[in-house]
Amino acid sequence: MPLANNKKIYFASDQHFGAPTPELSFPREQKFVAWLDEVKQDAEAIFLLGDLFDFWFEYKTVVPKGFVRILGKLAEIRDSGIPIYFFVGNHDLWMEDYFQKELNIPVYRDNQEFMFGDKTFLIGHGDGKGPGDKGYKRMKKVFTNPVAKWFFRWLHPDLGVGLAQYLSVKNKLISGAEDVVFLGEENEWLIQYAKRKLETKHYNYLVFGHRHLPMVFPLGNNSDYVNLGDWIIYFTYGVFDGDTFEIKKYE
Repeated sequence: MPLANNKKIYFASDQHFGAPTPELSFPREQKFVAWLDEVKQDAEAIFLLGDLFDFWFEYKTVVPKGFVRILGKLAEIRDSGIPIYFFVGNHDLWMEDYFQKELNIPVYRDNQEFMFGDKTFLIGHGDGKGPGDKGYKRMKKVFTNPVAKWFFRWLHPDLGVGLAQYLSVKNKLISGAEDVVFLGEENEWLIQYAKRKLETKHYNYLVFGHRHLPMVFPLGNNSDYVNLGDWIIYFTYGVFDGDTFEIKKYE
């Protein structure tokens, strides 16, 4: 995908809207909508790398209440012709076809490769990648099991969504929440995962969310691991201008 003159690619991840409560989440939602309003002015495309919501489950005819300003803004931007790409995270992994049908936004469940200008990208949420994190990997298999989803769907939404929202906030195994500090190159699972991917194919940028720790980490040979941070503590996002990738903070 060539970039038009003065256009940019924007990336954001891990907003976790709805947490810890809808009321406390609302100012963060307003801030994110304001960011979307700004970046749409020169966006060639917008990538949302998962955990936009702290919990999301699509029943056959019902989706979780709320988030109308965010969904409306995404619809407006997409209707204007700007592509938006959504990657399922570990909090919104129960997405089905609502975004595709209502917003015309494609939804990806695993890494995807893109090329912008002459730069190659590997893009994904990042959950369950790399060594370790075995507890979450086992839990993810349960969450994505069709039988488990079928049983959950038969819970009344008031019960099912309420229970899931409670667990999402309270249970660190489910939420993936942990102290957001750099653990060192050898102990950062996504850095190790990125290195492993580079053994078989070259990418200029390997871009993920999930870790909540904003960074552009050089891997050598003109490759960088990028983590987008979050919209809980850092309010950071990524921007690629055709030549370089930067992490910026939205004030």
